[in-house]
Amino acid sequence: MGPTCIVRRLTRDDTARFRELNAVFGEAFADPGTYGGEPPSDEYFRGLLAKDHIIALVALVNDEVVGGLVGYVLDKFERARREVYIYDLAVLEPCRRQGIATSLIEHLRDIASTLGAWVIYVQADYGDEPAIALYTRLGVREDVMHFDIPVIRPDDRTSG
Repeated sequence: MGPTCIVRRLTRDDTARFRELNAVFGEAFADPGTYGGEPPSDEYFRGLLAKDHIIALVALVNDEVVGGLVGYVLDKFERARREVYIYDLAVLEPCRRQGIATSLIEHLRDIASTLGAWVIYVQADYGDEPAIALYTRLGVREDVMHFDIPVIRPDDRTSG
């Protein structure tokens, strides 16, 4: 059995750990430019981590960030309840298949329960078989379509 994994929620004082988590996301998603190319300031990270509706969890092995997730709490309008959306979840390649992602989700379940959430949901890309297998084991699959709708900024518009 490998070293013990500790999962904990980041607080506003954990900007260095949040930077480490972004580096893990960049490596795990093969997208270091997005996750490290234009890093926000510590003040920006402190502001994010202070918000109740943002949940950032890290998985630590030997005090090193080897995985983590970022989720958002969404207040619903049709009932007095909440949902939690897992936006990013990753574990470094050498640490996969050791239950770390499951531990992160289980920790999130505990937090979601205390927040009055009724469900946690997550998206997976077609072809990402490890993620699909994990989420299938933990939840119920829904086939949906995802659309990215671009935001048009005022200065992007042409007059006429």
